[in-house]
Amino acid sequence: MSLFRRFLNPKSKSDKSQEKPENADRGKYMPEVKLPTDERFMLNFRNNGGKFLYCESQEEVLEAFDNILLENDWYEKECFCFDKNLQEKFNGFNLDFNRSSGAQFFLSTCEYLIANDGSILISSNQIKESKLHDLPASFVILASTSQLTDTIGEGLRGIKFRNKQHIPSNITTIKNFETQKEGDFMSYGSSTKNLYLLLLEDL
Repeated sequence: MSLFRRFLNPKSKSDKSQEKPENADRGKYMPEVKLPTDERFMLNFRNNGGKFLYCESQEEVLEAFDNILLENDWYEKECFCFDKNLQEKFNGFNLDFNRSSGAQFFLSTCEYLIANDGSILISSNQIKESKLHDLPASFVILASTSQLTDTIGEGLRGIKFRNKQHIPSNITTIKNFETQKEGDFMSYGSSTKNLYLLLLEDL
C-alpha cells in the first residue's frame, strides 16, 4: 500500500529537495488528483479520532496488541469478544474473554474499511444483534489491507457477494471515535468509541 510503505521508508531530505510538487504541471482549473484508497482511509480515519497501527506480519499484530494493553492497563482484564478465532489468536495475554457490558474493551474484526469517510463497516457477523451503545466504550479492531474499499456502497456489495446464502443483519458503520465537541449536531445520537485499528498488510 503506497502510503504505508512511504511511512516505513521515508525519503531523505536531499530526495525531497529534488522532488517536484505533485501538481506542478497541472493548471489551477484542473480537477484535484484523487488520493489512493489507502491514503484517503488513513487520513479520514485519523481525522475521525481513530488510532491506527500498521502491521506487516502476525508477529507485529501481537506486538501492537501488547502495546495497546500496556497503554491502557488492560492486562488480565475482561475483554468482550464474540469471535473464537480472535480468542485463540490472543489467548496468550491472560484476558478474561466474555460478553459482559462491563468489559474493558471490545475485540473484533470488521467487514470493510471505508476510505471516503474513514469509517469501519461491521455487521451481525461481528456484533451479533448488539447495539453499539451496549458494547464497551473502547474497541480494538483487527482488519487487513484487502478490506479497504472506497465507498459504503462498495462495502455493502462486498458483504452481499461474500454472504450469498445468508446476508448478515445489523449492518452499521463506526465513524465517531472520540467524544465529539458539545453542540456538534452532526454526531447527535451516534455512539462514540475509543478505537484502535490493527491493520495487517495482506496484499
